[in-house]
Amino acid sequence: MSGVMKRMGMIFRAKANKALDRAEDPRETLDYSYQKQLELLQKVRRGVADVATSRKRLELQLNQLQGQSSKLEDQGRKALALGREDLAREALSRRAALQQQVSDLETQHQTLQGEEEKLTLAAQRLQAKVDAFRTKKETIKATYTAAQAQTRIGEAFSGISEEMGDVGLAIQRAEDKTAQLQARAGAIDELLASGALDDSSGMAKDDIAAELDRISGGTDVELELQRMKAELAGGTSASQQAIEGGANAQDAQRQQQGRPNFDKQ
Repeated sequence: MSGVMKRMGMIFRAKANKALDRAEDPRETLDYSYQKQLELLQKVRRGVADVATSRKRLELQLNQLQGQSSKLEDQGRKALALGREDLAREALSRRAALQQQVSDLETQHQTLQGEEEKLTLAAQRLQAKVDAFRTKKETIKATYTAAQAQTRIGEAFSGISEEMGDVGLAIQRAEDKTAQLQARAGAIDELLASGALDDSSGMAKDDIAAELDRISGGTDVELELQRMKAELAGGTSASQQAIEGGANAQDAQRQQQGRPNFDKQ
């Protein structure tokens, strides 16, 4: 069971990796990396500003303590000039305490100044790296975009892209359906011409039936014309018998061909 789970896990990770690789856009990844570097550079600059602020605060305190120390020294000198040795000693004692504070602050000031210099140098180096990365990033993005456009153009010309493939399939299906309809229409025409299919409208006739209709139609007209001439001439015996004999012969011919006699009907 554990082997099956491991295999399923491996298949899932492989498919997920493939899906992520398909969805990943290198240009977006580069832009995200550049943004993170800018954020890091901003943090370093903020750290430099904080250290510089602390250093400046120490400098102000040092100036204040040094001013107090100078003032105590002047007061001790004046007290000693007035014969107040006790006041002069007290002023010098306070001045010595201030000098110890000044010494401690100077040490801290030097430490902060060193840290500030280090952070400033690091910020400058990081700025140079960020600028270089930005230049490289834009170059890679431009190259990737050009390659992507070239690939799409090549796929469009070759017809292997998804869009052009769909268009090609649509054209192929249209051509196949057109050829199928043309073949069906041709087959139906051939079957109708050969008489294999009956025309439900009763309008279509084969060549033989059309020819027979033409001959019979012409004969009927001639017989009618002869009958009318006989009536006008007043002939009743020989001409009338000849006409009727011809009509009877025509009726017999129709019966042999399987055609009804419409004159008698």
